[in-house]
Amino acid sequence: MGYMSLIAPCYACGRLFTSNPSLVPVVVVEGERFPVCRSCVEQANPERIKRGLNPITILPGAYEPAPKYCDDEPLDL
Repeated sequence: MGYMSLIAPCYACGRLFTSNPSLVPVVVVEGERFPVCRSCVEQANPERIKRGLNPITILPGAYEPAPKYCDDEPLDL
């Protein structure tokens, strides 16, 4: 078993961070998905709530490596 992480800049602050590409919160702009770091989500949520919007949910494992199970197949890197 191997692990897979997305390393990308945060859409909001630009800092590089790692995440599980299937679980990380994203902003969608013109159909393209951009990941958002935990710090920016935590900073945005109080303002979202104040404006009557739902908070962004951080799913368990969103900022952890994703397990990539492989038997005879190589990891897609």
